[in-house]
Amino acid sequence: MKNIAAYVIFILFMTILLPLFLVKGCNPDNGEKPTKKTQQKIIEGKELIKIYNTKTGNTEEMELEEYLKGVVAAEMPAAFHIEALKAQAIAARTYALTRIERFSEGQIDHITAPLCTGIHCQAYLTLEELGQAHGQSWITEYWPKIMQAVDETKGMVVTFEGELIDAMYHSSSGGVTEDSENVFATAMPYLRSVPSPNEESAPKFSSSITMSFNDFVKKIQEMVPGINITKKNVTEVIKVADKSETGRIKKLMIGEKIIEGRDFRARFNLNSTNFKINLIGDNIEIETLGNGHGVGMSQWGANAMAKNGSTYEEILKHYYLGVEVTKYN
Repeated sequence: MKNIAAYVIFILFMTILLPLFLVKGCNPDNGEKPTKKTQQKIIEGKELIKIYNTKTGNTEEMELEEYLKGVVAAEMPAAFHIEALKAQAIAARTYALTRIERFSEGQIDHITAPLCTGIHCQAYLTLEELGQAHGQSWITEYWPKIMQAVDETKGMVVTFEGELIDAMYHSSSGGVTEDSENVFATAMPYLRSVPSPNEESAPKFSSSITMSFNDFVKKIQEMVPGINITKKNVTEVIKVADKSETGRIKKLMIGEKIIEGRDFRARFNLNSTNFKINLIGDNIEIETLGNGHGVGMSQWGANAMAKNGSTYEEILKHYYLGVEVTKYN
């Protein structure tokens, strides 16, 4: 009988009492996620963020808005229109907060912090580094403008259906941005291909590299060992297997092997995956259009829009579809 009574008590505990404890324990304080509270403290400057310094190997702490000034100055030419710089500040703030939320325990490439000072995350330069790179006259002329862009957009972020977006951006798109899934594998409804006109003044809007045919073959053979490439068969051995509607190479067929366009870009240090390979005599020329992955906001396109009268909100809503530009809360 004692065994039966113990069994009944155990069943009652598991089916009635334990669920009550679990429900009570899982009830969020004030209905708000702890991460949201943390983000709000960061926005208000009450909590410091951790940044891994790729130059020193140290993890540093600083206020978000101070970090953003170094990001905007490193990521976008300070001579750009103030509305473009404001759009950059908001995109960079959104990007940073998203990474802090997603990688609160650190990223695989820098486990001590969710963000780093390199292009792996967002480029960042201190005021001292900016002075060394551009000279004191740059600091005098442009640093107040950088501060204005960040200070006048404090707390502003980009959201989609109430959530922070993955605010991707790049230098120049070559005239049209790219759908996210063609670069990062995940289709995001706000990261759709859109026209980005008037980018022709970008220094890497179109560019090319030239190398000897033999050097080209060596690099290809590092990717596809044993492949036999000659000047006569190069156009048959290397073919476009898949291309996006914007002209960017998604996949190449080299012999019998499929190579991702982004891997080919990295191997040859190309500005973008929108490229063409030309055989010219004893050399190979690779022409590229645009600079960067092509997803999200084009910085040179943003500046062109600003010069034509667009506000930072209009710029952001052009490059990120269906979003809201609002104060974080």
